[in-house]
Amino acid sequence: MRRRLTASLALPVAAALLLSGCSNSNSSSGGGGNAAPSVADGSVSIFGSQPENGLVPANTNEQGGAKIIDNIFTGLVTLNSDTSESEMANAESITTTDAQNYDIKLKPGWKFTDGTAITAKSYVDAWNWGAYAPNGALNGPFFAEVEGYSDLNPPAATKGGTPPTPTVKEMSGVKVVSDTEFTVKLTQPYSPWMQKLAYHVFDPMPASFYADPKAFGRNPVGDGPFKFVSWQDNASIVLTRNDDYSGAAKPTIKDVTVKLYQNSDAAYADLQTGNLDFMDTLPTSALAGDKYKADLSGRDLSKPAPIVDTITVPLYDPAYQSADLRHAISMAVDRDSITKVIFSGARAPSTAYSSPVVAGYKAGTCGEFCTYDPAKAKALFDKAGGFKGTLTLSYNADGDHKAWTEAACNNISQALGVPCTATPVPTFADFRKGINQKAETGMFRSGWAYDFPNLENGLSPLYSTGASSNDSGYSNPAFDKALLDAAAKTDPAAANAGFVDAEKLLVQDMPAIPLWSRTLISGYSEKVGNAKVTAQGELDLLQVTTSS
Repeated sequence: MRRRLTASLALPVAAALLLSGCSNSNSSSGGGGNAAPSVADGSVSIFGSQPENGLVPANTNEQGGAKIIDNIFTGLVTLNSDTSESEMANAESITTTDAQNYDIKLKPGWKFTDGTAITAKSYVDAWNWGAYAPNGALNGPFFAEVEGYSDLNPPAATKGGTPPTPTVKEMSGVKVVSDTEFTVKLTQPYSPWMQKLAYHVFDPMPASFYADPKAFGRNPVGDGPFKFVSWQDNASIVLTRNDDYSGAAKPTIKDVTVKLYQNSDAAYADLQTGNLDFMDTLPTSALAGDKYKADLSGRDLSKPAPIVDTITVPLYDPAYQSADLRHAISMAVDRDSITKVIFSGARAPSTAYSSPVVAGYKAGTCGEFCTYDPAKAKALFDKAGGFKGTLTLSYNADGDHKAWTEAACNNISQALGVPCTATPVPTFADFRKGINQKAETGMFRSGWAYDFPNLENGLSPLYSTGASSNDSGYSNPAFDKALLDAAAKTDPAAANAGFVDAEKLLVQDMPAIPLWSRTLISGYSEKVGNAKVTAQGELDLLQVTTSS
């Protein structure tokens, strides 16, 4: 995401079950926000959720933690909020002649908020720590393209066995040249690498991190435009401006409070009364009938976002081994009705795994398997031998998922003649822990916000063997090879065509069921000006202004 999404709110159950065709247009004020008066050193409060783990870039792959990390760390490159194009940040230059060997030079003078200098070693050490298997970093597989990664991640001798301890702790493909220069060698040409560097797993880490990574995660030291102040579990995380920030764009606001909500409707109520200044995804209760337009008097933003939602199937559970069963479930879900009734058009039914706003996207790759067809779904279900017991679809109750998961289960039950129950998990943090531990015993909802705008990022981290966010446990060597072959092509069009071919393999296996892509509808309070949403779907704290 980059990241797994928590998303927003809860519609009354009755509304979820109606699915009776009342749609409305998806319009709004565009992406520029208003121009409210600004004051120096203002403050803003934004919507958030309890992070799953400590605030360590290599170990954060969900939205609650990423929202903080993206503002307290700055890496080599960043994504422009308006164009989503990569721009140099701490990197002075990143050059390559073959898409396999890279020379990275840093801008001098950058410092962490503890006053220590950022050097090439700050990156190389952080990358090696993230890639070293015994550290168990969730984002470790993001370094898989680097030469020597496999040495830090030796396979077990037998399937299901315990991998041996690596004999080395450093990847051979990353070398310090000087304080301001290091080189990277990949195992083969990899065309998305430059864009991939925008993801926070590649951020530098200060020397203090290695003394106690767990303690660091609760009191992180970064190099971004804001610095960490405090964290009260399930209540708030407070940041303040880093006045020594070396980046080109500097915030005018001083203080940021990320309010950690367990219920999105409560957050929306706070937004309306001015107790919350920004909410990146409005709840479905606000979307219904465009209610938010009257509630917020035009203080809303609408932006197609590189965000997709899916239902992930636990392939590690023998009950879900049949592809016919997975296809049947997919064909039983009435995406059109759910997106119209529950999301009021702020979602578009998926016809592919990828996001329509990412270059190279090809509509329709999912074919009939993403088309609502109860009769064919039932035939496939019977062919698969049915399902013993009750299908379950779990979701985090602190997000906006109750309505649509119940509606989807209602569709599945009616089409397949099998009980299906939407089951809540109290918090997104607990939800993610269960998924990461492969403890989820049924289907579960999943969402993905692209870390960088490339088709590869919507496929590889989620579905390649052993990938960082491969929640289903999917593994298909042919799919893995297709991804690598596509990534090795330096021509963007050829690479994208290769990713689409890989996606077609995914459709046949369907480890996750594509649902819909998002138009992000956000809202802000009267004190906020120049509100913009970043490429990651968050408030751009570098540009926002406030009147107090």
